[in-house]
Amino acid sequence: MVKQITIQELKKRLVEQNQERLYEFLIRHQPYDIAQMLLQLKDHEKIDLINSTAVELAAEILEYVDPDVQYHILDRVSEKKIALILNEMSSDKVVDLLVAIHPHQAETLLEFLPEEHRKKIEALMRFPEKTAGSLATIDYIAVRNNWTVGHTLQHIRKVGQDAEMVSYIYVLDSSGVLVGIFSLKDAILAEETALVEDIMKKDLITVPAQMDQQEVADQLSNYDLVALPVVTEEQRMIGIITVDDLIDVIHEEATEDIQKLGGSEPLNEPYFEASIWSIFRKRLPWLLILFVAEAYTGTVLKHFEDTIEAVVALAFFVPLLVGTGGNTGTQVVATIIRAVGVGEVKFKDIFRVIKREATIGVCLGLMMGVAGLIRASILGVGFEVAQVVAIAMVFIVIWSSIVASALPLVLRKLKLDPAVVSGPFITTFVDGTGLVIYFMVAKTILNL
Repeated sequence: MVKQITIQELKKRLVEQNQERLYEFLIRHQPYDIAQMLLQLKDHEKIDLINSTAVELAAEILEYVDPDVQYHILDRVSEKKIALILNEMSSDKVVDLLVAIHPHQAETLLEFLPEEHRKKIEALMRFPEKTAGSLATIDYIAVRNNWTVGHTLQHIRKVGQDAEMVSYIYVLDSSGVLVGIFSLKDAILAEETALVEDIMKKDLITVPAQMDQQEVADQLSNYDLVALPVVTEEQRMIGIITVDDLIDVIHEEATEDIQKLGGSEPLNEPYFEASIWSIFRKRLPWLLILFVAEAYTGTVLKHFEDTIEAVVALAFFVPLLVGTGGNTGTQVVATIIRAVGVGEVKFKDIFRVIKREATIGVCLGLMMGVAGLIRASILGVGFEVAQVVAIAMVFIVIWSSIVASALPLVLRKLKLDPAVVSGPFITTFVDGTGLVIYFMVAKTILNL
């Protein structure tokens, strides 16, 4: 968190219009921290900061703010500064900016890019959002397989400053097809007269441009890489996705899943930036759906009205039983959804999962049954009612475990998002079915 006193110091430096003192201030802070300060400045102060900052640093600062802020600033600086900043920014960040603003605005900014660079940016803009192609950056180092290592090192020194990373060097043929890869370490340790084809690896790990960003993140994690090449169906190189971009993806996906587990559509912006109306619209439909679904709980209670009248004490334990069933289901759902998300569990494993969770449910049910028996005894409702509560608790926990273990897998098979449906649905479903189990046990044991 940037301290207010630091922001005031930055404002003072801007008022002074002393480049040397401003530079001394900026080099003491990371670009991310400067970006956070920039967000708290007035509009004219934001423009002054970017105008007064070296192009490399200005571009890096803007990469840490949202596209609307980026455009607001770029639209107000000199055309020369716009061109320099856009050419300095990572290509994936430029794509994010251009697809977020109005097409006419994007077209204007594209004119500031060199023709070859502009064509590559336009190609990336055609890929759907949240795919590998939309995340790729074209700022990578490419060489030919017939180059010598000495020639390659000279090339890296020449273009490396503009590359997103120099850890990996990509080998392309004359058609742009990726044929090999090697690390900078490989090049440094090799003889300068050695050929690239002698040190490159041909066993390539690539991702197709249409792959979903979550799957890309899984690939990067599985192989412990810091970057992945993105290719077309013909294996032509499009760009690379770096680990820092995928950290953002993982954070975004985790945030969405957490919000969905609460029974709400995820927010598209930070909480305080989202309007009250947009949050209202995202929550209301699911609340209404769950309201209708929950209404059948009242129907169940109405159906067993005579049972409740015969033994009023049974009503004391309704919230306890349905609550425990819902809590059990929520625990199982959260575990299975995460396992499905990271690829540990697939639909073909459904019966293994049900068997596993049913076993766990039996163990948990027995323990919760004992707890229910103790609670009923403390209330002094009689042994028979306490027995009903304990037995019903066991069956409800087992039933909830079985349903919750299968539901996410079934929903995923049906191409539905299990995160947004499973949690609230389990609670609602177990409320009604749990009551049926409870009163059926009561009628059997109490002979009602």
